[in-house]
Amino acid sequence: MLDAWWRGAVVYQVYPRSFSDSNGDGVGDLPGITAHLEHIAELGCDAVWISPFFQSPMRDFGYDISDYRAVDPLFGTLEDFDALVDRAHALDLRVLIDQVISHTSDLHPWFTESRSSRDNPKADWYVWADPAPDGGPPNNWLAMFGGGAWQWESRRQQYYFHGFLTSQPDLNFHSPQVQAAVLEEVRFWCERGVDGFRFDACNNFFHDATLTDNPPSTPAQRAATSTVKRDNPFSLQWHVHDKSRPENLPFLERLRGLLDEYGAASVGEIGDENAPPLMADYTAAGKRLHMAYSFQLLQGDGSAARIRHEVESLERELARTGGWGCWALSNHDVMRVASRWAPEGVVDDNFSRLLMTLLVCLRGSVCLYQGEELGLPEVEVPFERLQDPYGIAFWPEFKGRDGCRTPMPWIADAVQCGFTVNIPWLPLSGSHAERAVDRQRDDPYSTLNHTKRLLAWRRAEPRLRVDDIRFHDAPDGVLLFERGALPHSPTERAPGSLVVMINLTGQPVVIPRPALLEGAVPIIGATVDPTRCVDDSQAPDADWVLGPWSAAMGELPV
Repeated sequence: MLDAWWRGAVVYQVYPRSFSDSNGDGVGDLPGITAHLEHIAELGCDAVWISPFFQSPMRDFGYDISDYRAVDPLFGTLEDFDALVDRAHALDLRVLIDQVISHTSDLHPWFTESRSSRDNPKADWYVWADPAPDGGPPNNWLAMFGGGAWQWESRRQQYYFHGFLTSQPDLNFHSPQVQAAVLEEVRFWCERGVDGFRFDACNNFFHDATLTDNPPSTPAQRAATSTVKRDNPFSLQWHVHDKSRPENLPFLERLRGLLDEYGAASVGEIGDENAPPLMADYTAAGKRLHMAYSFQLLQGDGSAARIRHEVESLERELARTGGWGCWALSNHDVMRVASRWAPEGVVDDNFSRLLMTLLVCLRGSVCLYQGEELGLPEVEVPFERLQDPYGIAFWPEFKGRDGCRTPMPWIADAVQCGFTVNIPWLPLSGSHAERAVDRQRDDPYSTLNHTKRLLAWRRAEPRLRVDDIRFHDAPDGVLLFERGALPHSPTERAPGSLVVMINLTGQPVVIPRPALLEGAVPIIGATVDPTRCVDDSQAPDADWVLGPWSAAMGELPV
């Protein structure tokens, strides 16, 4: 196996528009990222993942690419990117970049040629179909961002498929030429020195070539939906023909072969209502992607029972294929977890620190979203300042993704919190200024310093980075699990395992000690805030007592 640095790594996601503005135009850029890479390195992260900075008309803010090999002038130049990579490597940070290859912008030269006629060299590079007999679209597929997924093109007298915006036509991965062209775009960045890629919507690469209608979703399926809000008609279909197709697996193997030539790593985004089996298949050991994440903990409630269910569901599937997962609680597409899971709707920094502890203790790699280390809550962006087309289309029931994409607060009392000297593209929030980097840097109990301690501990603790996980029954609202080299039998004791206790309730709780964990001794001060850990005066075989919104660690004697 090539260098497996990614296994158990902590990856910090940067949304370039909102990280740091170096030229005063109100939008973040590549030199701004370079200027703050030390912040990411000092956190203890292993890599930085940079969301799209490629040439784009920005109708979906970079996820609609018109040139895969060019930096959009809004963000800088290729030379700026090279400088960023050099600085990151000097800080021992690896660099991952987004690759959005399921679709392009409608301004991409490939699509310009493809739409011009039915007989040009790129005529089949996108998903084209004749109209139904009544002139309507060829099937019932829907777009995630609202409405039907088919757009009429008068020059070809055909419809083209778009899984997202009409300005984001889907590539036809059934074409060998498309696959070859996409792989060459990936190779370009490998040659440029990147260490890996995050593949956007990677289960959307292929569609059913027969264009079969999607079946309606059942009430139970709609109730469990995690990829869209239930008021989005997209949730009324079960998406078995427009994405998550078995034809994707051979292509992912070709992609892995290319990545292995350069020692590059990969993480796939999987948006599917039954994500765990796909995650396992897509990351089958040594064959396809290195790791994958889904929306299972990026949407829905944050109850202990649900978290345990989602983690155990994924672990069962990964055991089948030898794959590897990656966990995230926040990113650029969802409400920030500090607000989404806030107890009784009230943001609390103690609870944010607890969630960081939980994330770092799960099995798999970790993605931290910029500002998560500060405990930033969601920002309420007024309608007149909205930028996100998804939010504009579904307002007010769904307010879009702008609330999690607002600028990073660096200096509390500086103009625009040190993000820019101009009017920022999205508004900053007073609740963010209170949690700015400079305000937290010197507070030993801040969320920022809590995160640093956690990541330092995780980096030095193989039981957390790479070992197994096993849950035990616990009172409502509490997670109790082991990390370590665990035996296959669930009834067999695991000497030397790490015991993790997470109280997600706002009340003190007594945790009866399971027989398999008898003799576990507390670890005081090894991790988080020592004042919130188990009291070391407790006897090794006594019940554990946890305060509200607190975590504690113990270990079984060898």
